[in-house]
Amino acid sequence: MTTTRPARWLTPAAPASAERTLVAVFASPVSGYLLRYGADMGFRGLLLEPDEARAAGATTLGFPLITAVPEDLDDSADVVVTDHHRSELGVMLRDALATKARWIGIIGKPGIVGPHVAMLTGLGVPPEEIARVHRPIGLNIGSRIPPEIAVSTLAGLLADRNGRPGGFDF
Repeated sequence: MTTTRPARWLTPAAPASAERTLVAVFASPVSGYLLRYGADMGFRGLLLEPDEARAAGATTLGFPLITAVPEDLDDSADVVVTDHHRSELGVMLRDALATKARWIGIIGKPGIVGPHVAMLTGLGVPPEEIARVHRPIGLNIGSRIPPEIAVSTLAGLLADRNGRPGGFDF
């Protein structure tokens, strides 16, 4: 017996006119899931990896690979830093903050001041700009592994983009 799903299950991704950009900073397990799942949600994915050796390994993800923050990011772009232990972290965030990106965030545990604060301060970024960096990111679903972190992050981005608080409050 063959079951046919109703047409609502076949809804295509967002049309090109509503194109959104998701910049995953640093090649990591989280960035791979984030870009793949994001593509299903209508995001145009970009992987930003400044390290040549890591970038070479990341080409298998199949997303455009860039080595620096594009200066022309606008309010349709969300920037997600997927590793908070990299030496390039401060520079990547500083450059992202200099764009018109709609949203900038970095993974990390709640209640702990992230290393990005000291890095950005050392680069001369004003406190009000540092405060634009969201940390932690995503919805609080108890994420532990890369696919869960990606789902949580994308759900948070969608809630924020749609003016919703996330969670179960409607």
